Amino acid sequence: MKKEKVKKLIYCFLVSIFITSCASAQKIRIACVGNSITAGAKLNDPPKESYPAQLQRLLGDQYDVFNFGVSGKTVVAANGYAATPSFKEALLSHPDIVFIKLGTNDSRLPYRLDVPERFDNDYKSIIRAFRQQSPSPRIILLLPVTSYLTDTARQADSVITHLIVPHIQQVAFDEKLELVDLHSITLNKAALFPDQLHPSVEGAAIIAKRLYEAVTQKPAKSFNIFEKIDTAYTVSSFHGYDCADFIFAGRSAKIVKPRIIAKGHPWVWRARFWGHEPQTDIALLDRGFHIVYCDVAELFGNAEAIAIWNRFYDFLKSAGLSKRAVMEGMSRGGVYIYNWAAANPKRVACIYADAPVLDLRSWPGGKGKGPGSAADWEIFKKDYGYASEEQIADFKNNPLDKIPVIVKGHYPMLHVVGDADEVVPVDENTAVFERKILAAGGNIKVIHKPGIGHHPHSLPDPQPIVDFILKAINNK
Repeated sequence: MKKEKVKKLIYCFLVSIFITSCASAQKIRIACVGNSITAGAKLNDPPKESYPAQLQRLLGDQYDVFNFGVSGKTVVAANGYAATPSFKEALLSHPDIVFIKLGTNDSRLPYRLDVPERFDNDYKSIIRAFRQQSPSPRIILLLPVTSYLTDTARQADSVITHLIVPHIQQVAFDEKLELVDLHSITLNKAALFPDQLHPSVEGAAIIAKRLYEAVTQKPAKSFNIFEKIDTAYTVSSFHGYDCADFIFAGRSAKIVKPRIIAKGHPWVWRARFWGHEPQTDIALLDRGFHIVYCDVAELFGNAEAIAIWNRFYDFLKSAGLSKRAVMEGMSRGGVYIYNWAAANPKRVACIYADAPVLDLRSWPGGKGKGPGSAADWEIFKKDYGYASEEQIADFKNNPLDKIPVIVKGHYPMLHVVGDADEVVPVDENTAVFERKILAAGGNIKVIHKPGIGHHPHSLPDPQPIVDFILKAINNK
């Protein structure tokens, strides 16, 4: 009996080890590769306070998050991360997911001088070392956080923005990798960077939360919308993502596809000024949205413009995108998106309008406070078939004229406006529109930028806009 008991205990012990081993093997392993910001420099307790440590707590027991950050290291080989023992350890960890956050130190002298020549190839060498593993891990490149240093010889944010970020985006485009923009979400947050370079615990928490969202996002099955384009197209980089340029109905058209496609295949329809203040578009691409464009300039939202966009929508819907679009209109783009939305209320998920024109008499007409645009006013008259100023008195094709129809769409609306806008005065456009929408029971929110004119559009950190769009999509 004694022997039997011992055998039973040994058997249970071995089974316990086997189960524990299997459970551990089933965990998703995440390697955080990077510099001092990854390592948790300047924090009181890096093993608990660094963003990899905070990511571990957010993800829980089904994940193992490893911190392979090394202070002071660059991408370029002169001081390169690839020569460190931590890089070898990261490879030996056989991760399922790799976050690479390098580039901040490449922005300082003398390393920035090597960026144009060596950065891309040295970064690709790091990536390919992970890709050679079997199975190959999911690799996500992180754009550097904002730097608040004033010493231009050090990690200057202007260099990060104009040199480092574009090169990381180019590497992502060449290697077809995911991106996460940490730069935008850390703008205007100097208080969270006590030494102007390294994040505090709260700053690290912002990074960890964003990476948590990337890890836990439930993607849709991949599909390639470019295969649905039935005409010749060219592919270029849109901030690291593949952008197809083609002609649709005689008009310039573009589709940018994400690396990982969000469930439901959501998309943003940029109405005008392609590529201007793209931070919201980039943030949504990071989250699996497509971004599309069909140029109907300058038709000022007339019947021809609506007809072309109807055809473009039918194409996009048949290609596999969601039946409801996120409409994005800057300046005169406001007329385009609202006129189309009024004609297609069931096809709109939400509207983001930025310093929008909502009364064409205000702009380009210049019939109120603003100077207007004489040249664009003549184009407007031609588009709508007006031969004289007198005929325009009965014009009723402004978004301001369509409040009842717009409200019936039951989609939320967000406006971002500069309170000092002299080109498209707020009190002639958004302020009137907001009052009428609310009076009619509509759903509209306005973000005001005190002291800001017509430019710049958007917000430096687009998170409030992104949150609005994600909420609207999730509620559909």
